[in-house]
Amino acid sequence: MILAFMESIERKLGEIKREELAQMQQAGRWIAEAVAQGGVVHLFGCGHSHLLAEDVFYRAGGLAPIHPILVEKLMLHEGAARSSELERQHGLAETFMEEQAIQPGDVVIVISTSGINPVPIEVALLAKEKGAKVIGLTSLAYASGVPSRHQSGRHLSEVVDMVLNNHVDQGDALLSHERVPAKFGPSSTILGSLILQSVLVEAVGLMADAGVEVPVFRSGNIPGADDYNKALVEKYASKIPTLK
Repeated sequence: MILAFMESIERKLGEIKREELAQMQQAGRWIAEAVAQGGVVHLFGCGHSHLLAEDVFYRAGGLAPIHPILVEKLMLHEGAARSSELERQHGLAETFMEEQAIQPGDVVIVISTSGINPVPIEVALLAKEKGAKVIGLTSLAYASGVPSRHQSGRHLSEVVDMVLNNHVDQGDALLSHERVPAKFGPSSTILGSLILQSVLVEAVGLMADAGVEVPVFRSGNIPGADDYNKALVEKYASKIPTLK
């Protein structure tokens, strides 16, 4: 099954490379412009989607002005089933989005593979109200086969400024077996991470080519990195409190 899974992932990566490159490059331009002007990239996801927001935060080789919007009750460690229930609640996003320091010119990436639940959709709408450019990392194939749970009837892909399609199948999993009652081998984290990291390296390259100072963290395990990283933390801590 290992080879079957890896080959399935490779096929999906090929689809993304062929069909999403232009959108990913545009997302990189938006981020490069925002960071060059002192802005921040905010990321939000519920359940396993929040892992992608954390993956690019405070990362060696990653951009410093990255702010994951982490709402613990919408993650997994305070109750996995409960987090799924809460993601479906209308109005919940307002309780934590008001306090987010999202400014005009910032970029907000909302991650939801299904794109059907109220909380991610409302996060996107509220971020747009704050003046940010909003990108949805989602699956168009998934959403096309499942009705939205949002009261407007719209999916995440229909409320954002740009869609990054992760090409995940409906249900997320890739493999099946006659003796297993459900499909298995989830793909959204692998594919989503590839897309996000690709977009961020595009932004870094664009800033570097333009002669802009690029705020990238060094590994803390390399001599001399502590002082360098400390300066970046101090630069962005007022906008990203979780850096402290």
